[in-house]
Parts: sequence; structure tokens; C-alpha cells
Amino acid sequence: MKNRLLAGLAGVVLAVALAGAQAKTFKYADQGDALSMDPMMLNESLLLNFTGNMYEPLIERGKKLELAPGLATDWKQTAPTVWRFTLRKGVKFHDGTPFTADDVIFSYERAKGEGSDIKSYVGAVKEIKKIDDHTIDIVTSTPFPILPQVITQWRMMSKAWCEKHNAVNPSDVRKGVENYASTHANGTGPFMLKAREPGVRTVLVPNPNWWGKKEHNLTEAIFTPIGNNATRVAALISGEIDMMQPVPLQDVARINANPKLKVLQGPELRTIFLGMDQARNELLFSNVKGKNPLKDVRVRRAFYQAIDIVAIQKRIMRGASTPTALMVAPGINGFDKSLNGRYPYDPKAAKKLLADAGYAQGFEIGMNCPNDRYVNDAEICQAVAAMLAKVSVKVNLTAEPKATYFPKILKRDTSFYLLGWTPGSYDSHNPLFALMATPAAEPKGQGQFNLGSYSNKRLDALTAKISSETDPQKRQAMISEAFKIHKEEFGHIPLHQQALSWGMKKGVHLVQLADNFNYLRWVTIE
Repeated sequence: MKNRLLAGLAGVVLAVALAGAQAKTFKYADQGDALSMDPMMLNESLLLNFTGNMYEPLIERGKKLELAPGLATDWKQTAPTVWRFTLRKGVKFHDGTPFTADDVIFSYERAKGEGSDIKSYVGAVKEIKKIDDHTIDIVTSTPFPILPQVITQWRMMSKAWCEKHNAVNPSDVRKGVENYASTHANGTGPFMLKAREPGVRTVLVPNPNWWGKKEHNLTEAIFTPIGNNATRVAALISGEIDMMQPVPLQDVARINANPKLKVLQGPELRTIFLGMDQARNELLFSNVKGKNPLKDVRVRRAFYQAIDIVAIQKRIMRGASTPTALMVAPGINGFDKSLNGRYPYDPKAAKKLLADAGYAQGFEIGMNCPNDRYVNDAEICQAVAAMLAKVSVKVNLTAEPKATYFPKILKRDTSFYLLGWTPGSYDSHNPLFALMATPAAEPKGQGQFNLGSYSNKRLDALTAKISSETDPQKRQAMISEAFKIHKEEFGHIPLHQQALSWGMKKGVHLVQLADNFNYLRWVTIE
């Protein structure tokens, strides 16, 4: 069932025969830049997608989001806590050094170490044992049947290259620390880094020694971040670029009407939500001193019921969103339709809840939001601020580029924020473990992105059990119970799933995945 759901959501696959296809330069743009060339620096889909053209995982995703061999040719569970992986032979990094088990072990230590933003992908791993140069055992702390699904965004790096260039640890986005891997790359993937100008342009070229089957006809790919919507659309219409995302919702019809262009649309697995600080004793940028209103579930519920999600859907998203009550989208394993009914929009009830909690006159709160990451992100936050103002909550909104936004919120320097999340495993355990479980003192990834530090011991216990449960019915019952707890405690405020909208020339053919990934290895241009 899961595979059928994913296949239905995986996007549109447009294939053309490569025979006789003339090689081309592919010029494409996004509203923001990939903030680093380090695949472990930030757990953000644009960065993971872009660096995924150069770096590869042991297990990857295919054109329908199915699991497929990557740098491992096969894998099997040999014991409840042991997975045996056979590594692909003859693979070389871009600098010509061979890929071996030592690189996998190094990449594991790097992924779980200081500065890594992808700890949640390897959080279940206890150790990796080298059997020989092309065989490893991944040992998990407890039985972990979904390991293959979880590690598809954990990419392999060269031990020798990182050690040579003092890049043993990832560049830390929270500290603004960069290293050689921030602006250089040395993976095993189908494309190599030719030029990197942060915030301006990044150029990739094909890897002539890639182990895989060539399905593209590109000679180079030039990526340009263009933050202004009108400028990005103008670049597509003028022919300056071949493809762009996202298409501003107000421009979809205009681009579709152009005989040389097309818009590729589809559902996305990302959920957009609001997070609230439930840890500090006093909120940042608030006039309430000595206590934190958001620790009171009545206040969190008041925020939720003051937000008119239908108005956001119609006015801000122009219908291109699906309101949600859960932190996962349909198509994610564990999604429970019966729990996906939102609490009603009710400003009067919100005011009463605030009064009952001792805030009849409301209060002030700071809010952080990106303005170049999600579809109409700043506009959504502006609408939320206006809606909360109607129940006497004054929101002091800071909307900024993700280059400064992510370091701020990942350091938890925020009281109220907007974020989007696509589970990398396409399984509900991922958001439960990374977003909703109590942040762990031991840095193994639990709660790494639970930036408001919501905490419930029963949810934590369920999350641990879900990770090892193999009975589908028992597992689903536990997932549903955990989601119900989180929903009733208003741990976060889910808003919607946004729709994918990519604009391109009609001669461009690619694969639009429901996780908003666009891999160059599947791009052809007529």
C-alpha cells in the first residue's frame, strides 16, 4: 500500500530517448541558494537535492520514490539489530580515489558528530563494522526495520579528502562556521562541482567516470538563485533560464499560456507548520516577564483557533495548498485520515482561552519566518500575525532570507517560527523522532528539530517502540496514538501541504518528485 501511495504522489515522469539527443547546458533557478556544498551542513531539501547530484547514499530513491541500490548493491538484515551491506565495487570519488568501507565508517562518524545537521538519519545506528573493503555491518541500538528507508539522505564522503582539507567535521550552520567542504565537493555522484559563487551561481559538469547509467544529455548545469518572483519569471520568459521553481502562484496561468513554456504541478509531501517555544521561562521579544505563556496549552490552542487556514488557502496560496491537522502528508507511511480534521477557526473561543489563561489583554511575541524558502512563506507569516492581532496578540515579525533565518532558529533563538518538513524516510517515525520527541541530551538526533522543545513522555516512549515494531497494525496504532497526543496538546500548529509548481521550457524533460527533488541525472533538453 505504501508503495502505491508513493507512486501516486511521486510526480510526473517525462522521459525521452537519449539516442541522438544533442548535449546541452541546463540553466535553472530557485528562489534561494543551496547554502553549502557540504551534504551534512543543513537538513534542508534544496541543499540535500543539490548536493545529491555530487554525493550519493548507500540506498537511493528511484523515479517513483522507491528504494534502489546506490553505493550499496544489496542489503539484508542478518540479525534483529544487524544489517549487512555489500558496497559497489569500482566506484571512485571525483578526485580518483576509490570508495571503500572506510569512507562509509568515516561518513557515519561525520554525520553523527559536531556540527552535523543530519544526525536524525543515523540516530538509530550504534556502530558500523568493517567486514572487508566492500562489506559492512550496520549495527543499530535496537531492532530498526526501517533503516533502509531512513538512510537515503545520508551521503558518503571521502575520508582521505576530508582529512586532507581539514573538513573532518561538517560546517556548522548554527555557529556560522565554514570549511573547505562548504565551497568544494568530492563525491561519487553523476555530477562534479566546477564553480561555486555563493548567492550568485554554481556550475556542475558531468562526471565522466560515474558508475551509473547515463540518462541525461547535459554538458553542464548552471544554478542561479533568484529571490525576486518577478525577476525569476522574467528570466524564464526571456529564455535566460530553462527552468525555475517555485512558480509564483499568480503567474501559473500566464506561463502556461506561453506556447514555449509549461508549468509542471503536483502534490508535495512537505508539511508547513508553526512551532512555539515551550522551554524558556520567558519568551524572547515579549512584554510578558517572568513566565512563558506558550507553556499553557490553552494559549497554544488559542493561537491555533485564531488562524483562519481557509483564508490562507484561498488568498495567500490561491488554492494551491491542502490544509492539514497533522505533521505528515497523505502518502507518508502512518498518515491517519481519521485524525486529520482541524480544530475550527474560532476567534471568540481563542479570546476566551487567552482570558482563561490570564491574558485577557493579550501579549506581545516575536516571530521568525523565512522569505525565500517556502511558497509565500513571508506572506503566510504576515497573515498569521494579522489574525493573532484580532485576538490581542501582537506579533513582532522578522522575515528574512534563509541564509540568516536557519542559523537563528536552529540555535533556538526564537519563540514562534514557521518551518516546513518532508520526512526523508517517507515514514511517520521521522517527524516523531526529529520534530516531536523531546530533544535528547545525548546528541543522536532525537528532537534535533523540535526547536520549541515540546515534550511528552508518552509520545517519547511510543516513538521508541515505533522504531522497532514490525507488526503493521500495532505500529499504526502507536503512530496514531502519538499523533493524537501531539494534536491534543498543540505541540505545533500544522498549516498545510503546499503544491509543487515548476516552470520550464517545453523542450525540458525531467522527473518531478513529490519531495521537491529534481535530480540532474534525469534531465534532458531538446
